[in-house]
Amino acid sequence: MEGRRKYPIGIQTFATLREEGYLYIDKTAEIYDLIHYPSKYIFLSRPRRFGKSLLCSTLKSYFEGRRELFKGLALDRLETDWRRHPVVHLSLGGIKTQDTATLRQNLHNALSRIEETLGIEGSDNMPLSDRFQQLIEKPAKITGEKTVVIIDEYDNPLLNVIHLDKEKIEAVRGVMSELYAPLKDCDPWLRMVFITGITKFSQMSIFSCLNNIKNISMMPRFASICGITLQEVLTQMSPDVAELARELGIDQEEAVAKLRARFDGYAFSEESPEIFNPFSLINCFDEGKLSDFWFATGTPTSLIQLMRKYDTIPSELDCIEVAATDFDTPTELINNLIPLMYQSGYLTIKSYNPINGRYILGIPNQEVRVGLMNSLLPHYVQKPMLARNVVGDLIDYIYHGDLEGALRKLQIFFKTVPYCDNTSYEGHWQQLLYVVMSLLGAYADVEVRTAHGRVDLAMIFAGKLYLMEIKINGSARKALEQIDRQEYAARFQLSKLPVVKVGMNFSTNPRSRTITSWAISEI
Repeated sequence: MEGRRKYPIGIQTFATLREEGYLYIDKTAEIYDLIHYPSKYIFLSRPRRFGKSLLCSTLKSYFEGRRELFKGLALDRLETDWRRHPVVHLSLGGIKTQDTATLRQNLHNALSRIEETLGIEGSDNMPLSDRFQQLIEKPAKITGEKTVVIIDEYDNPLLNVIHLDKEKIEAVRGVMSELYAPLKDCDPWLRMVFITGITKFSQMSIFSCLNNIKNISMMPRFASICGITLQEVLTQMSPDVAELARELGIDQEEAVAKLRARFDGYAFSEESPEIFNPFSLINCFDEGKLSDFWFATGTPTSLIQLMRKYDTIPSELDCIEVAATDFDTPTELINNLIPLMYQSGYLTIKSYNPINGRYILGIPNQEVRVGLMNSLLPHYVQKPMLARNVVGDLIDYIYHGDLEGALRKLQIFFKTVPYCDNTSYEGHWQQLLYVVMSLLGAYADVEVRTAHGRVDLAMIFAGKLYLMEIKINGSARKALEQIDRQEYAARFQLSKLPVVKVGMNFSTNPRSRTITSWAISEI
């Protein structure tokens, strides 16, 4: 406890963080670049709890001329102009959207609070657009300095209803469009408009009044403006890594490896550094343990509903090829879940091909993988709580080398799979196995290409490579023979891991709808 610093858990106000001595990872060199970027209208997309609100608060402090808060930070050395501007800071993260009347009133309340800080009089009887325009123009005229508008989580009201019918979505979109309408006409009075959200700006038409906004979300120069890079972990957070290693009883190198596997893996451009989930990382250091902090704060119900609606195949989330244009579908017309999953932080950029301009997306880390599979589990089994208990037992069995015991446990567990037409389809069992194995925190992949075919499922866990072949109403021995005959193991020789080959047979008989036999061979 003595070596643990003050971590800003739940603190999104830059002034509070600096005045009360909380840990701050210095992002102000990138913020200086942002402040002096040539575009007046800027948009940044990042997942929830990735530091967007803290970034907005930091910008607010800068534009209010509060140089004392930046003492010792890069911006204090870089900036020479600390001019004070009126700031309209509108945060929509807590705005409720049960109906348009409630939404409209909540927006009026938010504008009223800003009016109090700027000394402007407004009224709930005013149209939203007129009230917002007055908030921009009047302070600029009074102070002689142009107004800065910061809109945090601009898309939250629409995301709250995205899983509902198009009429509801359109009604909410209409109210938000009304609010933002004055931004274009207020251009002479504006120093900067900075907008953040989860979904990319181009996905929503509520800013149709702005045709010159610059989306910096995938620009390499701003890739690390939110989140914590590996380099920052190794330098600015080295005391925290040392303290965590001490509490876990491991060395610092192993602690870094565990942190990278659990919370790292994000990339927001084709040239992005390794980026950790900041919320999970800070909570991990604060509590001195590895846990699933980000996912535990709540996966949007609407996202899981959409994953089921669009029949999302779990194993396909690990290698998805997309073009940049695939992210530009209007949210209200969404028919592809992948862009939203990327922007929400459940997928990230794994690689980029500059020749064809296409990105490969995948699940970023263990925390997200396990959390997603937990959320999808009820789609496959009747008793998800039982499944989670089974997973704990499987970890013990496999970690201690008792694969027979693990398969016996799975045999009992798979009887909870609901009877449906899909259970006679090999892919159903393949996906169910993938979900369960992913819940172990293991790397798993299905239909892995080899020189002579495809292995049904490959998994790396506890220092071993498991190759699994599935048969339906067939023979486990023949499944194992197929692994040998097709020389699947040769594909993985460079891994230098011990290989465990597993053949499994599933029965579709209603009385024995589970694994009926298996055969194991180790190399």
